Order: sequence, then C-alpha cells, then structure tokens
Amino acid sequence: MKILVCISKTPDTTAKIAFTDNNTKFDTNGVQWIVNPWDEWFALVRAIELKEADPSITLHLITVGESDADPIIRKALALGGDEAIRINASPAESQFVAHQIAAIAKEGNYDLVLTGKETIDHNGSTVGGLIAGETELPYISLATKLDRQGNTLTITREIEGGQEVCEVEIPVVVSAQKGMAEARIPNMRGIMAARSKQLNVIAPIKGYQTPDKIELYLKLFADNIYKTVESQEDFQKFQANFKPTFHLAN
Repeated sequence: MKILVCISKTPDTTAKIAFTDNNTKFDTNGVQWIVNPWDEWFALVRAIELKEADPSITLHLITVGESDADPIIRKALALGGDEAIRINASPAESQFVAHQIAAIAKEGNYDLVLTGKETIDHNGSTVGGLIAGETELPYISLATKLDRQGNTLTITREIEGGQEVCEVEIPVVVSAQKGMAEARIPNMRGIMAARSKQLNVIAPIKGYQTPDKIELYLKLFADNIYKTVESQEDFQKFQANFKPTFHLAN
C-alpha cells in the first residue's frame, strides 16, 4: 500500500498578521511558519499509525512550495514518513496546488491520499475534493476515523446532524479532521533521522484542466452544489448534465 500525505505551510497561530502594498499582500516579515495542524495532527499521524501497524506501507509526504518550505516538510518528516516531495512553486491558489498534487498521485499510483480538512490560514476545504476530481478517485471528506482491512477502508465522517460510516475500496482521497488521530511531538531520534531522509524537489507541471472542466468545478463550489453531492454517482450525474458556457477566443 502506498500513502501520500499532503502538507501545507501556515503561519503560527500566535503570529502578528500584517499586510503591505495597500493591504493587498500578506507581509511575511517576522512570521513564524508551522506545519498546518490539520495536516500534521490528523492526516499525517493517522498515516504513521497505519504504517506502524503494517511496515510494508510506503509513506510519502508532498507539499507545494518554494525553498522556504523545506524546514516545514523536514519537521513533518521528523514525525514519520519514508521520503518527501516538494513541488517547487508558489502555492498561489487551491486549483493550482491540487493540479500539481494530483499529477504526482496519478504518476505514483498511490492507494490513499490524505489531506487535512483545511488550512488554518485560508479555511478553504477545497484541495482534497479537487485532487479527487482530477484523479477521478472517490473522495470522503471530514473523516474522524479510518480503519483498514486489506484493501477496504472503513471511514467515519462528520455530516450535518451526525456521523456517517462509509466503506470504500482503495484507491481513495480522504480529508481528515479532529478525531482521526492524536497529535504527536517529534522526538530527537525522528528529528535527526529527518535530516537524511530524501526530499525530492521537482518542477511544477505546466497547464491546467480544460476550460470546461475548470468551469464544472467552479460551478460546483460557487453555487454550493457540492453540498448535495454525497456520492460518486451524484457527481457523475452532475457531470453528465453540466452544460459549459466558457468559450476560448479564436
């Protein structure tokens, strides 16, 4: 089994937030950066637990960022993981990030892609769904529990008014939240080991999805249609009935 865990860099919750250029750009001067807690505490730690139960599992970490993201991915490696991938590009927006990660997920034939439910600085909750869309894999969001039995995962997720228990065959994309695992602190052995673990820096892939597919996902989220999409069948029905209106200039 191969697991890919998505890691994001976010400002520390105690950081003083300021803006420059007439309040249009985030001022990074003096900001302390951390691993996004939703990624670290829940997605990564649960992946580590799965690997501890089955050492044959391959566990890779991935982030989209420039060289200043290296300390963050190394910190995540100190908790666990075999190696990491950094896509050398600024994570400008969620569609771009998802596009880059999806390409790696498909090329690497990963069985489980884990993300935190959101980043604490943007609270967008879109990357997991976008990765699933581009890889054409099932997507289970807001997971609070994940158990594995062979190639079958039993996942408990939060829904309005309660919980839902899902059974899904791998491969699958899952976003994790509180309840999935208990936060861990890297120990000295892990910190030392992380220094020598492989960190593969690769160039971003060029291009996006077709305009029709971009419009499909924009409509899915802009019109809140995603709230009614509860299964792969629902998404396929939406996709079949979708009529694009974007047109490229000749």
